[in-house]
Amino acid sequence: MDLSDSGTTVNLIAGIAMVVGVLGVVIPVLPGLLLCWGAVLLWSLLGDAGSGRWVVLALATVIALAGTVVKYLWPGKRLKSTGVPTTSLLAGGVLGLIGFFVIPLVGLVLGFILGVFLAEQLRLGSGQAWPSTKRALAAVGLSLLVEFTAALGVAVIWLFGLVFA
Repeated sequence: MDLSDSGTTVNLIAGIAMVVGVLGVVIPVLPGLLLCWGAVLLWSLLGDAGSGRWVVLALATVIALAGTVVKYLWPGKRLKSTGVPTTSLLAGGVLGLIGFFVIPLVGLVLGFILGVFLAEQLRLGSGQAWPSTKRALAAVGLSLLVEFTAALGVAVIWLFGLVFA
């Protein structure tokens, strides 16, 4: 691999950004899907691939946009149908943010769970708080799964473009 060749260097940087982006979906500190799409954009603009790179960019953009829209609409709709109010999710978000700084990485998840549970316990009582919290976690997990699938889709499209464009 000749790193003095600009095309190879762009491919390598885009590949690293793609891996970091896919991992960024699971590690909530990084904007995963945005990094994946940005890697394809970088590769399309600065790489030495043929004209097929624009098709790859267009497909990656469609997948990233669709993933983003579905990520917010589908789990949100499921969450609304379960009856978990926005205030409980907000409490989870606030405690998740605090937890992130107290216990790096895992504190975000633990704080979110604790925040939703405490808010639901205040709202519903102790008997109904945990089932409600599990429904909220299922919706968040669905959101994560949608974003992860979209990021992998962008990565696969880019790999095909790398090989065939």
